[in-house]
Amino acid sequence: MEKKLVTSRQNPLCAHLRKLAKSGGYRRETGEYLADGEKLWQEAVRWGVPVKRVVTIAKSSFGAGLTVPEGVEHIEVPSELMAYLSPMETPQGVLFTVERREWSLPAPEKGRYLALDGLQDPGNVGTIWRTADALGADGLFLLNHCADSFHPKTVRSTMGACFRLPAWEVSLDQLKEFAAESGMTLCAAALGKDCQTLGIFDLKGCLPVIGNEGHGISEEVLAACGRRVMIPMRERCESLNAAAAATVMLWELGRG
Repeated sequence: MEKKLVTSRQNPLCAHLRKLAKSGGYRRETGEYLADGEKLWQEAVRWGVPVKRVVTIAKSSFGAGLTVPEGVEHIEVPSELMAYLSPMETPQGVLFTVERREWSLPAPEKGRYLALDGLQDPGNVGTIWRTADALGADGLFLLNHCADSFHPKTVRSTMGACFRLPAWEVSLDQLKEFAAESGMTLCAAALGKDCQTLGIFDLKGCLPVIGNEGHGISEEVLAACGRRVMIPMRERCESLNAAAAATVMLWELGRG
């Protein structure tokens, strides 16, 4: 497809891209989201995700070797306009929009799943998503208004995992029903004397839950968990970052 040159911020496309970067509601309304970077572009093409358009810098080495699938609109912009459009502090020279995919909930069966309860940092959600993919998880459950799965920072932090590993936004009742029908026990990563120690306690048959960065797992979710497990650490250390805790849990889950 022939490239198109856009030079003005007043072009409707620019307003569209800016809104995709900033508004979760607009992403839902349009069924589209924004991704940034040549590495992500390569992953998108590799996994055959439905890309709608790609934006590169005109007369630049950025995107010069891009393979653009048939039917994908290719837009070129000046470097200063790319800086305006990109949601990142350091634009990577390639922006593209993807048709938002809604994953169907999995059929009830035992597998390797992780649930995130109210995580607010898009970078954390994306990093955990990437780690879950790397360590063999079958998907993520997102509870209590986690950071938007399609926020540009979430997408970028997944490094392409969002194109191949499902993540489902669910209610607590949906999660409880899935776990019960799959024969799995919800297991809270928590602290306290009533917690079993990870490494001694086997996560086989469990669906671990990681809590909010600042407040941990919510009371309603904690009450729904049949087990509580603590990651052993030095007494002088209070807790782990949510992404680090998720990594440990996923690693142990993979060994079960």
